[in-house]
Amino acid sequence: MTCVLRRRVWSLVSAILLLSLLSACSSQPATVYEGLGGEPGLAAVVGNLLERMAKDEQIVRYFQDTDIALFREGLTEHLCDVADGPCEYGGDDMKATHRGLNITQADFDRLVQLLIYAMQEEGIPIAVRNDLLKRLAPMYGDVVYQ
Repeated sequence: MTCVLRRRVWSLVSAILLLSLLSACSSQPATVYEGLGGEPGLAAVVGNLLERMAKDEQIVRYFQDTDIALFREGLTEHLCDVADGPCEYGGDDMKATHRGLNITQADFDRLVQLLIYAMQEEGIPIAVRNDLLKRLAPMYGDVVYQ
């Protein structure tokens, strides 16, 4: 291969790589809500999470007297708001909601794990999962019994 041909091939390969990188950057969702798949994606994650919670002996006890339809609505609205979606959470603050439940760090960690599993199963990209978890993490002190 001649030197000129090598340079042309290298230039072509470089251009293709640069275009690939630029298109990957532009395909990032503008918000976590979009990364979750908008309303249908968020509904799928919440539905998946609720199914997991219902089957989990450590977590289900906290929801024995809960109106699950109302809880689903509130959780969806809360996650939508946290993820910069078009929702505004109108429920009680986290401290008031969890007061008296005596939720332990192990319980909190288990629920986070169930959320991660739900997001994985629904095909949510890892960067979006991590961004949502990062936004939820500051609520730890309002949820866990201290």
